[in-house]
Amino acid sequence: MRRLELLAPARDLACGMAAIDHGADAVYIGASRYGARAAVGNSVADIKALCDYAHRFEAKVYVTVNTIVYEHEKADTLSLISQLQEAGADALLVQDMGVATHAQMPLHASTQCDVRSPEKVKWLQQMGFNRVVLARELSLEEIQDIHKAVPDVELEVFVHGALCVSYSGVCYASQHCFNRSANRGECAQFCRLKFDLLDADGKEIVHQRHLLSLKDLCQIDALEALADAGACSFKIEGRLKDISYVKNVVAAYSQRLDELIRRRPKEFVRASRGSVSYSFSPNLNKTFNRGYTHYFLKGRQPDIACFDTPKAMGEYVGKVKEIRGKSFTVAGIAEFANGDGLCFINKARELEGFRVNRVEGNRLFPQHLPANLRSGMALYRNNDVAFDKILAAPTADRRIPLTMTLGLTDSGFRLSAAGVSCEVEFEHQPARNDQYDNIVAQLSKMGNTLYVCDKVTIEDDADRYFIPSSLLSRMRRDLVAKLDSLSTDTVHPQSGPMQPMPVPQGWQREYVQYPYLFNIANSWANDFYGVAGLRHREDAFELSPRPKGLIMQCRHCLRYALGYCVRRGGKQPQWREPLSLRIADGRRFTLRFMCDECQMNIYAED
Repeated sequence: MRRLELLAPARDLACGMAAIDHGADAVYIGASRYGARAAVGNSVADIKALCDYAHRFEAKVYVTVNTIVYEHEKADTLSLISQLQEAGADALLVQDMGVATHAQMPLHASTQCDVRSPEKVKWLQQMGFNRVVLARELSLEEIQDIHKAVPDVELEVFVHGALCVSYSGVCYASQHCFNRSANRGECAQFCRLKFDLLDADGKEIVHQRHLLSLKDLCQIDALEALADAGACSFKIEGRLKDISYVKNVVAAYSQRLDELIRRRPKEFVRASRGSVSYSFSPNLNKTFNRGYTHYFLKGRQPDIACFDTPKAMGEYVGKVKEIRGKSFTVAGIAEFANGDGLCFINKARELEGFRVNRVEGNRLFPQHLPANLRSGMALYRNNDVAFDKILAAPTADRRIPLTMTLGLTDSGFRLSAAGVSCEVEFEHQPARNDQYDNIVAQLSKMGNTLYVCDKVTIEDDADRYFIPSSLLSRMRRDLVAKLDSLSTDTVHPQSGPMQPMPVPQGWQREYVQYPYLFNIANSWANDFYGVAGLRHREDAFELSPRPKGLIMQCRHCLRYALGYCVRRGGKQPQWREPLSLRIADGRRFTLRFMCDECQMNIYAED
């Protein structure tokens, strides 16, 4: 039976606890430094509090220490890792191979390690990684091939949230343009900018579109297929997202995982304990999104990008029916509330947003009626006031269901549940009245504990004897105390340092051509790759900026997206290559289409 894990993001302690409450089997959170989201760090004390909370449900806490580490930061990094281990963290996500060779904790290979082939996974396994986070770009067949080649490695896959257009760990655009390194958690989101697309003669093919901005990932309908392909951990992106996002998305995916397990209980089980009751119906369309895509899960698809805007559009709510004075009506079935945020794509293909001031049925009175709003335009809601109010209140209750069993001992009674028991001495006195209903009532009073009594069973005809309510209550409290002590007594296995293994021969050709892709930022990493047989080593891009070179490697292809991939039935392009992208300040970036690998590389020109 395989354990399936829903892995949720935690911006902070509150988000992490909400994720656990709403059904997450594990959460990942950033420490105060060295995480790939530098804007959201957390103290070791908060991480310890989260670990204590999660471990009560046998849920895990993984901490991101997945930036490259500079030479002067090595000692501080090891000190931080030691503190995280002491706090009870279950594993670290790492990118820097130098750090991996010195950490004494279970390690997961971060998505920043650019893991996209069976050879890479095998290499990481041989060094001691027990889990790898696969590249978002992989198809179902590619995931399955990796699992078949390396069946003993846990495969973690992203299932929801924002998409990076570049393979993670192979993006230097933010560093090159803005001196903000994605490998240091400071990405400035170069890919969300507007671009002109130019041919080799300088002719403008596309003007000011968000050509590298992707929709958001949503694989909620593919969880079973991913599990069958070999994935065991389903990761939700969003360490910058707020608690409402966490509640809604985690609840939606947790319910879907539970459905899968109910259908296939002999094959799959959840990775943590507890059942959740919800006071709301999750709806992914009401949470921040740029429109949803399966990305490359089912092979190359034409709908993965959103050229019009990198901002959240939200859910479709209908079309503008009639504009009259300072108000308009909407054709559709959606209900609106005062304060809702709506948006639309205008004729210039720009996203415009506005706030609803007053609602009268399907007639809306905006605070300011947009001048570009026209009849027939599609409307989207990116701020749902009514839904936000629901999520602002308590929305989930997670408890561990117990079957309580009452039986006899030679000198009293025994109460058992979940493999734990407690006994009391009390004379066996035949009861004058039926005891069963009172036994069930007293043993079911779980109050504010972690537990809920699912069922009470009686052994040895124990209900034939008189049992005071106070005795039943005492046995219940003692049993709960024992269960609590077990749930917090979590063992954290220690791992020895990673041992360098020879770099696979099948490493991507760009790594050989541009050795800075190995992201060597300290002497530990340099020594690691030396032992691993990498003859030509270079400092990381961040340490030795290159005016020219590869700054992005993408599976997203503009030839294909614009309908000009001849290999896949597209039109024959009339332009002369190489094509280039130009940003607002005039800087240009050359595109090279690597058709044999079906990918697009982006190069700096100056």
